[in-house]
Amino acid sequence: MKIQAPKGTKDVLPEESYMWQYVENKFREICKLYGYQEVRFPTFEYTELFQRGVGETTDIVQKEMYTFLDKGGRSITLRPEGTASTARLFIEHGFASRPMPQRFYYIISAFRYENTQGGRFREFHQFGIENFGSFSPVTDAEVISLAYNFFTSIGLDNITVNINSIGCPVCRKEYVKNLKEYFSANSQKLCHTCHQRLDKNPMRILDCKEEGCKLIAKDAPKPIDYLCDDCKSHFGSVKTYLDSAKVLYKVDPFIVRGLDYYTKTVFEIVAPVSDKELAICGGGRYDNLIEQIGGNSIPGIGLAIGVERLLMLLEQNGLLPARPQIPEVFVATVGENSLKKAFEIARMLRFEGISTVIEEMGRSLKSQMKYADKIGCQFSIIIGDDEIAKGVCKVRNMKTSSEEIVEIVNICQYLKEKLQK
Repeated sequence: MKIQAPKGTKDVLPEESYMWQYVENKFREICKLYGYQEVRFPTFEYTELFQRGVGETTDIVQKEMYTFLDKGGRSITLRPEGTASTARLFIEHGFASRPMPQRFYYIISAFRYENTQGGRFREFHQFGIENFGSFSPVTDAEVISLAYNFFTSIGLDNITVNINSIGCPVCRKEYVKNLKEYFSANSQKLCHTCHQRLDKNPMRILDCKEEGCKLIAKDAPKPIDYLCDDCKSHFGSVKTYLDSAKVLYKVDPFIVRGLDYYTKTVFEIVAPVSDKELAICGGGRYDNLIEQIGGNSIPGIGLAIGVERLLMLLEQNGLLPARPQIPEVFVATVGENSLKKAFEIARMLRFEGISTVIEEMGRSLKSQMKYADKIGCQFSIIIGDDEIAKGVCKVRNMKTSSEEIVEIVNICQYLKEKLQK
């Protein structure tokens, strides 16, 4: 029986990897423009980090985490998201003593045990940014505009930015009380999971995907109607700054996000797919997270972008670039003495940035040309004893099959000019 990749995981093949590199490079570029620097953190953390950071009442912690005991008996969890790990990194390495705000970005794989239908994976990939140290609504607008400008820079101009405010712990008490009363009156119509949420965290019911719960939630109290003066002012300023940044947005009073650490501003960016909208980015402010996991009281805000969904959208909309041709040149050998010279020529070409492979299998010239054609090389260099004696090589255009004799000392310049055309 052959071994296959585990359910919910996916190999990225050579014909696909250039797409990943393309969006990764675009994301790095936009982060650099906004002053964000990359961080990298472990694939696994102590389970307590996610229990305290993400929240024990969330679906992620209750149902979806890959958790196990290591050989020392410690509870370890594969990271289900990036914010908690970045917050832990911020505390552990003393970033609180550095100039604020601190701006980080990351490109990670993450792990959640969930249904693999609908393009969901158990190992998935995220782009994320986190900004620590600023309470200002300017920061909220900057984070949202970074994501908006990233998507528009790669051609996704039909996106919608949905924003909301879920208030602070002060004004949320009254809201949660009224929300609980509303859902208690409709409890017989709630799904089993939402019955459990009713006592522990009724706001999670607003995030339920069950049709029955969605219908009930439609008329539920809205967090935006319970905001205190400070939260109202903050949200109003966020909208003003988004207007200044030319970011098109809509207020969606039912966005709450699925993680317990969010406060005040929350947002999602969606794109149309068939007859529905697909969330490709989500985030929000989390002013209490650093304190919850053992640090000082330092505010933060961040976002995450789902890479698999992003690539799916780009492909469906014809927005991915053409696959780059790698390799560009094949060096064919004829005779026993030609391999050393082929090595020298390949080294010269690679030094000049030309992607080059050489014959390694001892095949006939005819077989070598068939191979060069199959792997898509634009040119083949043919080198044999006669060519070596004369200091030249044959260069074959693989599309037209035409050949030219070129001096070996001029081969790099010759091919650079040809490949640029």
